[in-house]
Amino acid sequence: MSEASPRQVYLGVDVGSVSTNFILYDGREPSDKAVVWKRYLRTRGAPLEALRMGLKAMYEGGNWEVVGVGTTGSGRELAGVVLGADVVKNEITAHAIAALNQNRDVQTVIEIGGQDSKLIVIRNGVVVDFAMNTVCAAGTGSFLEQQAMRLGIPVDQLGSLALGSTTPVRIAGRCTVFAESDMIHKQQLGHSMEDIVAGLCSSMARNYLNNVAKGKELVPVVFFQGGVAANQGMRRALQDFIGCPVEVPEHFDVMGAIGAAILAKERLERTGAITKFVGTSLLSSSYRNNSYLCDRCPNQCEIVEIWRDGVFLAGWGARCGRTI
Repeated sequence: MSEASPRQVYLGVDVGSVSTNFILYDGREPSDKAVVWKRYLRTRGAPLEALRMGLKAMYEGGNWEVVGVGTTGSGRELAGVVLGADVVKNEITAHAIAALNQNRDVQTVIEIGGQDSKLIVIRNGVVVDFAMNTVCAAGTGSFLEQQAMRLGIPVDQLGSLALGSTTPVRIAGRCTVFAESDMIHKQQLGHSMEDIVAGLCSSMARNYLNNVAKGKELVPVVFFQGGVAANQGMRRALQDFIGCPVEVPEHFDVMGAIGAAILAKERLERTGAITKFVGTSLLSSSYRNNSYLCDRCPNQCEIVEIWRDGVFLAGWGARCGRTI
């Protein structure tokens, strides 16, 4: 009996500072069934290794023919060069596209990841405004993980604990240092763990709405995306503050990667081009990156280069338009 034909899919990759997310998207399926495989990996400061691990897991997970690739996230340029991406897009566009693919009526996207948070305002299917917080960690997943570790609680149990609270305590949430000292003080006063964790979720939600969403109109349908959306306590806190339902899509943790895959699909179908995906060569090639300060003009840009098997592939970082 002949071996079954490989399934044609689009690969979406979201490379962030905390996680690297892979998804395979079958555009012939309905939107709620189109994601046929996904993998969440810790970046751990080594995006190249995370890309290798993700690709290896992908090939071990099924018989696939990748017909298009899209990358997004803070490491999208690196991933795009290494994988041979057909589309390299920013996180705002990728998350908005993924949300609209799930529900055409989405008007507000709240995205809280491991290291940053975003707000995307959509009207009539078009992004009209957005905001990002990349400075303070007080409203991100890494802060939640840090506090869960200090409290001796698995981070995936924080949400269920928060839902068990009857009288959440008020915790200062504008700064990680103040929030942590405030939590310690509340513990010393004898407040229950449930009330403290619920207070932590409320302070994070309040911090997000007072900073990232300040001055923005948040109207339904509201989607909550990113790894922190797994925390039901955060979802409830956001709903209480906003005053309307907050929906968490099925693949909330990989929405950026889904958007990247959809964008690749649309680009290749529109142009009729063939994918540039490198396939398994990533697993057998040797990659290294190199960075230096360019002294060709007063900008002194930090240039990043990527090399494969001793051959220069690409470089980026120049603000002056010079060819690297």
